[in-house]
Amino acid sequence: MTECGHTAQDNETDDLILQEHLSRIGRTLMVLSGKGGVGKSTVAVNLALSLAAQGQRVGLLDVDIHGPSIPKMLGLCGHKVGVKDNEIIPIEAFPKLHVVSMGLLIEHDDQPIVWRGPLKYNVIKQFLQYVMWGDLDYLVIDAPPGTGDEPLSVGQLIKKRASAVIVTTPQEVATVDVAKCVTFCNQLDLPVAGIVENMSGFICPHCGKEVDIFSRGGGKELADRMNVPFLGSVPLDPEIVKSGDTGQPYVLAYINTEAAKRFEAIVDKIISMYPSQTADIPRPTTKPSNGEGSVISSYGAGQGDISVKADIMKFAVPTNEGKLCMHFGHCEAFALFDADESGTIVSETFVTPPPHEPGILPPWLAKQGVRFIIAGGMGSRAQQLFAEQGVKVVTGAQEVDPRLAVESYLKGTLVTGANTCDH
Repeated sequence: MTECGHTAQDNETDDLILQEHLSRIGRTLMVLSGKGGVGKSTVAVNLALSLAAQGQRVGLLDVDIHGPSIPKMLGLCGHKVGVKDNEIIPIEAFPKLHVVSMGLLIEHDDQPIVWRGPLKYNVIKQFLQYVMWGDLDYLVIDAPPGTGDEPLSVGQLIKKRASAVIVTTPQEVATVDVAKCVTFCNQLDLPVAGIVENMSGFICPHCGKEVDIFSRGGGKELADRMNVPFLGSVPLDPEIVKSGDTGQPYVLAYINTEAAKRFEAIVDKIISMYPSQTADIPRPTTKPSNGEGSVISSYGAGQGDISVKADIMKFAVPTNEGKLCMHFGHCEAFALFDADESGTIVSETFVTPPPHEPGILPPWLAKQGVRFIIAGGMGSRAQQLFAEQGVKVVTGAQEVDPRLAVESYLKGTLVTGANTCDH
């Protein structure tokens, strides 16, 4: 018997339970950095959300025991995970995204966790062993910076079907420390999916000019030097900071920004490298190729009470006199389209919306099962409200025929321009 009272048989049983849970996860992505302050948690959250927005079933596990920031960034402060049959029930933060964090277990946000290594190892093992994730396409693990107890514990436990996503900023003072993280992964035999260069330039919201505040290219140079893939760079955007502080998911609320598109491109690379290995639940795989967004499988019922079939995608297009309305708030009816998993429209109806009062349309359309809106223009606040309902918005559509607009989107040929009412 061991000092903690566990027999060898108990440990073997624990390992079997752990491996059974992990076998239901297609790919584990461990988000790491050898340097603090590089925006690692921001990258982890937005990668997880981008994966979920592409129809993947995603778990997000925050193993930063001492400084969990995921609950704050997802607007989950004050929420607590549940327990059933001695297993932890994740919180469904957004459709297809389930979350577990130490911050969802402690009573108060300012309560410190004063633990040594063995205790941290045990709680991380329990997170992996006793969380009811179910079948996941991807489990994203946000680890604290460095190569200490938490990253080491996770790396030793997850073993199969796991890869590291390493985050850096462009400047050399960061890449020197992040290089150690690549070596750390090599020592653990943990494959490196690639390096993300965060805070790579700043795009002025007024003139659109990109300025290199922290220099540029350090992440790409590091990836080349360490012989690992470079996944892409993400520019600074003040809205990323704002969205993290307010708990509004950036890549859903600001889908047309350059940074959101960069996150989507990074996710595209990850999915191409590690396609889902848990295909027991059918999902559409059609997605456009023009970078305007992804054809997402149904998010599920979202905040509404009408469930959507997993193989049907429902689109809404605001219209006036049967044509796509360039100003969302001026529409007289919505054209609703159902598309099957092959990207073929199978039904079309027109519905009259309730009065256009603030905050009314997002939950109303979500209850109709709508998960995509194609519009000429929509204000940023309205886009944010739709994002909270799990509805993706595409603005700047030029096609006046609503059916052709949806068909073009499904084919990846939809032409978009400026948002005609971005206020």
